[in-house]
Amino acid sequence: MLKKLLIANRGEIAVRVIRTAKALGYRTVAVYSKADAKAMHVELADEAVCIGPAQVSASYLNSDAILEAARKTGADCIHPGYGFLSENAAFANACKDAGLVFVGPPASAIELMGSKRRSKIAMQEAGVPVVPGYEGNNASDDELIAAAKDIGYPLMIKASAGGGGRGMRLVESESELADNIKRARSESKQAFGDDELILEKAVIEPRHVEIQVFADSHGNAVYLGERDCSVQRRHQKVVEEAPSPFVTPELRQAMGEAAVKAALACHYEGAGTVEFLVDKHRNFYFLEMNTRLQVEHPVTELITGQDLVAWQLTVAEGRELPLTQDEIQLNGHAIEVRLYAEDPAQGFTPQTGPLYAFEPAEGEGLRYDTGVRSGDSITPHYDPMLAKVIAWGQNRDEARRRLIRALEDTRVFGVTTNRHFLSRIIANDTFGAGEATTAFLQQAFSDDPSLQPQTLDIRQLALAACVLDHGSSGQSAWSNAPATMTPIKLESGDTTVELLVTRSGNRLTFNMGETRHTLVLESQRDGLLCIIDNGIRQTCQYHRQGDSLYLQAFGQSWSVRDVTHQPAQGAGGAGSGRIQATMDGAIIDVLVEAGHSVRQGDTLVILEAMKMEHPVKADRDGVVGEVHASKGDQVKRSQLLVEITANETAEQESNA
Repeated sequence: MLKKLLIANRGEIAVRVIRTAKALGYRTVAVYSKADAKAMHVELADEAVCIGPAQVSASYLNSDAILEAARKTGADCIHPGYGFLSENAAFANACKDAGLVFVGPPASAIELMGSKRRSKIAMQEAGVPVVPGYEGNNASDDELIAAAKDIGYPLMIKASAGGGGRGMRLVESESELADNIKRARSESKQAFGDDELILEKAVIEPRHVEIQVFADSHGNAVYLGERDCSVQRRHQKVVEEAPSPFVTPELRQAMGEAAVKAALACHYEGAGTVEFLVDKHRNFYFLEMNTRLQVEHPVTELITGQDLVAWQLTVAEGRELPLTQDEIQLNGHAIEVRLYAEDPAQGFTPQTGPLYAFEPAEGEGLRYDTGVRSGDSITPHYDPMLAKVIAWGQNRDEARRRLIRALEDTRVFGVTTNRHFLSRIIANDTFGAGEATTAFLQQAFSDDPSLQPQTLDIRQLALAACVLDHGSSGQSAWSNAPATMTPIKLESGDTTVELLVTRSGNRLTFNMGETRHTLVLESQRDGLLCIIDNGIRQTCQYHRQGDSLYLQAFGQSWSVRDVTHQPAQGAGGAGSGRIQATMDGAIIDVLVEAGHSVRQGDTLVILEAMKMEHPVKADRDGVVGEVHASKGDQVKRSQLLVEITANETAEQESNA
């Protein structure tokens, strides 16, 4: 009988594992970096051990420190979560050598499935359908270029050791191949320490459908339905749902049986996910097998009524699976989205900083898996996911409605998030019809004006001004003082606007140039404002932090700065030619030198952060003046990288 579980991870997955383990009677041990000393998972565990500094290489990837933490606390088993060491065969073996039970599959299965090349060969031998491509031993650039001619275009370059879209490139013509091989190798090396690549024929606009499998040490293996993960951005999942709206019962059975065949072929034990590409004719092809619990496992739990972490612990103790295939039933529909601290209007750039308020919405059928709370800070050291927001319904439309409401009502103040982008995805007609493929986001949202920097309308500005107190005689904006007119100046992005506010009791009229808007203030307390707008009573949530004001109403969120009493300043930012780092990270390539002519949108620098490459682009046409970045530099967000100056030649080229 296992008694004490160490969770070799952080954030929401550590919290999620700790809660199930404690419910089953296990004592729990958390490990943490110095940056996570006050994190939720640390406080929830019975014991916690610091394993190093913020850098993952010295903490959450430091297997020696984790094993020492297990020895010191007397843990007898280790759950790796996902990411970090979860698919590291050497770590699984090290746990075994230390007398610890690794809550996961055998190291041999991890090693096999960790190589896209070797796993694809193994699946072909097991009779599982695979995508045509090249997975030969010789993966030199010349060999890949030669193989591409036989495969044909379009094709996919993939990191053999990869996942999560890292080291993956779509190539549509021979002229693009060499450069994309170089980029894919670089990103794969950065993310996985391995630059081996394979090629695959691109399946155009497929569905990405995965099967949850489980196997035990007694030879039993089952599948627990499928998850549709087709809604992706840069090959990373954005929305996951179960069951898939595209999969028929016959296809589910065929894919499930193929997934079980894949698990048995590598002598699998525990939780695994077999991912497939499914074309429009419902032909399916093996993509990869993830030898761990998936981020999106909650949707499977909600439609099966099973706790997959509890299943993992059952298998780890050497017992048989809790259910047979015939006993597994699917009920209702569940959809999950990943709520990130990222700015869709700035190319989904990860955001860092304090999280002043985070209060998940409440309601029937809602589930939040999170590792953050109000008052936490989002750092550049780790993935910027705030929470997984999951909704269950008797049917897909009910789950969609609940999820949209949950996203709109969740209170998030501080860092910018992608939640309104997520709610628009779920409300989109194509998604609603169950017709979203892996090309859906690019097709539906590439020209979406809402992904541009936000421009606030008079109603949003009026509501912000309502919160602010600028009474000239100390009177608040909702007093019964005689009617007065007061200027309020607000800054939104690079724009400063001035409103004239006329107060008469609790009635406020806002003028911005020729535009006018009137609100009636009902009450204000504890960050909640109640107003009557055009005869409709509504509420607004807000949070003030210094001169910054964060608001949430009308199913939207926005922020402004109160600059009423600040002197006017010259505008900077967009179009200034002063190109700054978009986030903390490392410079992995500088593509320009002083004197180069560039056009707006040209990539100047490649920045690596959170194991992904992020291009930093020119914001104007012009000539590169000074370059302040070198390959290998560690930079901070907003640090100056490149200066671009305009000249007559650049302007003439632009006009031409």
